[in-house]
Amino acid sequence: MSTLGTALAAAGSLLLFVALGSTVPILPTGAAVSAAAVVAVHRESFTVLIIVLAGAAGAYLGDAGTYWICRSGGVRLASKLRLIRENGQKLEPVAQRLSVRPVPVLLVSRLVPGGRVPVLLAAAVLGVGWRRFALANGYACLLWSAVYATIGLLGGAIFAEPWEGIVAAVVLIVLLTQGAGWLRRRREAREAVSG
Repeated sequence: MSTLGTALAAAGSLLLFVALGSTVPILPTGAAVSAAAVVAVHRESFTVLIIVLAGAAGAYLGDAGTYWICRSGGVRLASKLRLIRENGQKLEPVAQRLSVRPVPVLLVSRLVPGGRVPVLLAAAVLGVGWRRFALANGYACLLWSAVYATIGLLGGAIFAEPWEGIVAAVVLIVLLTQGAGWLRRRREAREAVSG
């Protein structure tokens, strides 16, 4: 099989994995994009673009599915998760940020552990329209995929063997996501004490 054929097959697998991981948020989708970028850069540099596009497409499809699920059963789901209190007060600040700057909010929600589903739920429940969501999320998914591919490229550039670059990229991602989660929990604890 040619290099392009191999790259397209890998991109198809990545797209499906990221789409599934974006719908069922327990799969390490960012690490998958980074690992695929490491392998791509060790084979043919031009295939990294294919990996970025496949990661973005998978993220977009998964987010669209999650948004649709939230739109369908959002109010009940939000109530069960205790994300809505008296007329949506808890989700309202997220919805306001989404209405002003949807691309950065959606991008950050993808990068912060546990941030994507509440933001998608807020978008669905509090009236961010499908068209606005679709456009903003397209940009956010492309940026997200490029960020994780860049992490993979850095790992691939530093290490001679692809597996070393993959391990380095995954370790970096784990450190970044755990650090972001720790900072978020610390901020929430401070707000709970002062609030």
